[in-house]
Amino acid sequence: MNDFWNTILDFAETTTTRVGKQLMQDFGKVQASQKSDGSLVTKSDKWADQEIRDAIVSTFSGYGILSEESDQTFPNTEWCWVIDPLDGTTNFTRGIPIWSISLGLLYRGTPIFGYVYAPPLNQAFHGFWAGSSGLTTPTGAFLNNHPIHTSKDAPSKNHFFNLCSRSTDIIQPGFPCKIRMLGVASYNFLSVATGAVLGGIEATPKVWDIAGAWVIVQAAGGTWVSLNSESFPLSPGMDYSDRSFPTMVVSNSDIVPTFTPFLENVKF
Repeated sequence: MNDFWNTILDFAETTTTRVGKQLMQDFGKVQASQKSDGSLVTKSDKWADQEIRDAIVSTFSGYGILSEESDQTFPNTEWCWVIDPLDGTTNFTRGIPIWSISLGLLYRGTPIFGYVYAPPLNQAFHGFWAGSSGLTTPTGAFLNNHPIHTSKDAPSKNHFFNLCSRSTDIIQPGFPCKIRMLGVASYNFLSVATGAVLGGIEATPKVWDIAGAWVIVQAAGGTWVSLNSESFPLSPGMDYSDRSFPTMVVSNSDIVPTFTPFLENVKF
């Protein structure tokens, strides 16, 4: 791995580890307020957002920033970091130990590197996915620096499928897997990347929820199915504060037809 990609990975690891230590001090101890879109925010979200943005500005001159808590318009820059400083705020405030810090690095509007750190679980995910970017990147997806891969199993009642709170209408007679609901969009999809579950749905994720996971899932061998319009590339000058990216992720393309019929009742 060349110096550029080493710098990217080292920055993501160092920054999220430092921010995660402070968030662990606040975990389960802060109150949340409701934003205009109905989601929750705490002083911890805002602090983490500022810390990460300051670190990016001091390390990557000229790179754009798109963040849930501040800059929500995609900049006209070749490189851009997309930040979710605390994915899973409801879990965080209630003392439920599934939440994460998510970073995605975009090149010309499309993610090519993702890093998601879940401090309470001591799990750090990262991946590189060059796609059609024309860049030469490292390859693979990793959990705590060990390679991860999606499952090749066929669906059964001994396998799991993740939902979000807005996609429960998928549960119909004959659904082929057991259902789980984790409450964190990034971790929902990353559990597919590790092979723990066969698929997952998020009905209303924002771009900062998915930018990091988008890379890791595909680098691990998973299939990303956009249920509305394609997620990437993003458009310079567009405000992404109110745009959702309905998504289904499955462990491999062969099982997409198994789950597609159950999507008819889900409202995106």
